[in-house]
Amino acid sequence: MSLKEGKALVRAAREVIEKWVRKRERFLPEKYPETWNEKRGIFVTIHSYPDNNLRGCIGYPEPVMPLIKALVESAIQATQDPRFPELKENELDNIVVEVSVLTKPELIKVGNPKEYPERIETGKDGLIVRKGFYSGLLLPQVATEHGMNEEEFLSHTCMKAGLTPDAWLDPETKVYKFQAEIFKEAEPKGEVVRK
Repeated sequence: MSLKEGKALVRAAREVIEKWVRKRERFLPEKYPETWNEKRGIFVTIHSYPDNNLRGCIGYPEPVMPLIKALVESAIQATQDPRFPELKENELDNIVVEVSVLTKPELIKVGNPKEYPERIETGKDGLIVRKGFYSGLLLPQVATEHGMNEEEFLSHTCMKAGLTPDAWLDPETKVYKFQAEIFKEAEPKGEVVRK
């Protein structure tokens, strides 16, 4: 995906967030590239600025709907992330918006779960851990931002799923990896950069 297209996605997400928070209106861009009709996984992340604390992060790991629809839904839901108070209008000038466009998650096949760390690359791969009804996802940038190695990243993804940190060692646990193209505002409503 080009930087130009990434910038357009972030600007569209920002517009969706602002319209929703200010007026409870769903914003859908009138014109957008044909590629936005392709089904893609996507996450919209909101960070406070300048302290860069997580304020909301919601998305679709699987390519279940067109990118444009997933972007709109994710942006609105990120303002209401249940882990945080709902985003308020007076916060809009003090947040930065990030959009991660995902590849399709791929099951990591191993003979022994201890092989998982050598099959993932922190900073490049995001992870999904599934066991029974439990599922957790961490985007690739989480490992980088928190200085995690491969085992720590696996453990934190397990905990995100509500499992024990060592659940990835259980042969019943499935681990998937994916990559993401990440675009983020450098400052509120400012220049969009590729991460």
